[in-house]
Amino acid sequence: MSQHAQKAAEFITNQERMKWHDESLWFVRTKRDKATHGIPEWEQLRELGSQIKNHTLSNLDQYLEEFEKNALQNGVQVHWAANAAEHNRIVHEILARQEVQRIVKSKSMLTEECGLNEFLTEKGIEVVDTDLGERIIQLREEPPSHIVMPAIHLKKEEIGELFHQKLNTEKGASDPKYLTESARQHLREKFLSAQAALTGVNFAIAETGGVVVCTNEGNADMGVHLCPVQIHSMGIEKVLPKAEHLGVFTRLLARSATGQPITIFTSHYHRPKPEGEMHIIIVDNGRTAQLGREDFRNSLKCIRCGACMNTCPIYRRSGGHSYGYTVPGPIGSILTPGIDLKKYSDLPFASTLCGSCSDVCPVKINIHEQLYRWRQIISEEGHLPSSKKQGMRIAARVLSKSTTYKFGGKMARWALRAFPRFFIYNRLNVWGKNRELPEAPKQSFQEWYQKNRKEP
Repeated sequence: MSQHAQKAAEFITNQERMKWHDESLWFVRTKRDKATHGIPEWEQLRELGSQIKNHTLSNLDQYLEEFEKNALQNGVQVHWAANAAEHNRIVHEILARQEVQRIVKSKSMLTEECGLNEFLTEKGIEVVDTDLGERIIQLREEPPSHIVMPAIHLKKEEIGELFHQKLNTEKGASDPKYLTESARQHLREKFLSAQAALTGVNFAIAETGGVVVCTNEGNADMGVHLCPVQIHSMGIEKVLPKAEHLGVFTRLLARSATGQPITIFTSHYHRPKPEGEMHIIIVDNGRTAQLGREDFRNSLKCIRCGACMNTCPIYRRSGGHSYGYTVPGPIGSILTPGIDLKKYSDLPFASTLCGSCSDVCPVKINIHEQLYRWRQIISEEGHLPSSKKQGMRIAARVLSKSTTYKFGGKMARWALRAFPRFFIYNRLNVWGKNRELPEAPKQSFQEWYQKNRKEP
């Protein structure tokens, strides 16, 4: 059984959790649909967003250099990192120069990808995630299960118990308002004592040299405004050519992510505060390699809204942790094989290829087609399990000739009627778990058609 299948099986054992996880994410998907239906030009917005991203990726070097030039003119210190290790080293050097011992972070999937928290902790620096969901999973010492709602896999009762243990809240308390207020007071102390703030970047504008951070809690602003040192970590794909393009993506992002018209805080950072420092770290970490893959380059158009996860029937029923990577779900399953094809060879198969992910993607990434293409590459590279290889060989022989196909179908229909259920529904046959075959017909459609066909 693959790594994803094993972890998904563990998640599914708790049927109640799986049910409300599925329902919660579908509720968010429904909110997304209502929000998008309220905009007559929604499909035109998607097309425009996709075209802007296509253009930017085709001229990425030009816009990154323009962004750096304008940021430097604004008094920002710009750094370039080829990989996660360089990114983490640069962050530590900035903090070490200022003798920083405490840092607050807003949500950043890039720093999760780079393992920054663990790196800085080993260097003796206290790192506090200030997004409520991120802080919850940080206290639990586990990774996020969703890129927008990192603690969506947890119930309020579990969070109440966690806060009782870590924040000394009342035992048994599970009221969301009470727990949120407790977290707010806890984090307020962290904001006031922090010496530096780090944020992710939703969008970077080449024309202005500024970065844009979208949050619903205002935690990015709290950190940046209170700390003398601010650091913004951005992937190279986050750049946009002009400020006028930003309006397209802010309209797409929040509606796709949570069904909101816009995020509560859309914060623009252009220059350091008086007597402060502003740093922007531009990170590659495999993105250039993905850009060079013709079949997969437009996966870099992703604006990290999570809509593909909210709609995916596999993700909703298997949980984000089953994917084993920072970005789970459909979009993660087309990014990870490019990082390590052998390690993540099972993820492109964790999909029904229903195409719902592509349908809801605000920038029109053809996710399901890329998943299928990765399957082909994985097969060509010899990373399929031996059982699947053998099964495909048998299927190829059966399907290659009409006579073997007809005979195979007849034998299968007979076997399904004659053999006891045990032959299909047993512990050795993973396919039979949570599946139920329909009753086998007595004849094929072709046989029925030939018998009932009426001559003209």
